[in-house]
Amino acid sequence: MKKPFDLNADYQPESFEFTKVYQKHAQELINLYPEGRQQSAVMPLLDLAQRQVAEEGAQQNPPYGGWIPRAAMDYIASMLDMHKVKVYEVASFYSMYNTAPVGKYLVQLCTTTPCWLCGSGDIVNATTDHLGVGLGETTPDGKFTLMEVECLGACVNAPMAQINDDYYEDLTAKNMKEILNTLAEDMKPTVGSQTGRKASMSAAGPTTLKETAKKAKVV
Repeated sequence: MKKPFDLNADYQPESFEFTKVYQKHAQELINLYPEGRQQSAVMPLLDLAQRQVAEEGAQQNPPYGGWIPRAAMDYIASMLDMHKVKVYEVASFYSMYNTAPVGKYLVQLCTTTPCWLCGSGDIVNATTDHLGVGLGETTPDGKFTLMEVECLGACVNAPMAQINDDYYEDLTAKNMKEILNTLAEDMKPTVGSQTGRKASMSAAGPTTLKETAKKAKVV
């Protein structure tokens, strides 16, 4: 579950504006929509704001991850000539938007049925034990926030987790800890399947088009 949406929390900054680079991206997104329909750009602009905050947060000590302050929502509302509450509604509805500060690495652990059947409980326990924090909490160094989420759509490679923009699949307690250790050093772990599985093929290998798979060197 995402953290509470508190417009008046102490952590809310007084102001926000896009940097020159992000302002250019924002205008390009707005221009994709017909005249009078610019408000349709609210979702991609919220995503831009979250990414800019993440970029800035990665340089801080302690670091923090991408989230959308109230000031950013107000700024976007002004850009799109929208009522502020309309932007608040979008940002607080979708789980892809973080409306409160999170760690540099947002670890979203899927516990829905397919992942649960494949051992997601072990992944959750390994993660909380390794980092020393519970679901919905952030490590003292600001590096990791843990979040329990619903299905992320990689059921065939369960259990899985999403960390920032990347999917990590075919997880075990052991390789989950290895991923966390790599991220703790600000290095990039191998994304996708942790067993080398290609796309969504059977864990035992291709069951159809075997010769084609062999030629494509996926087995």
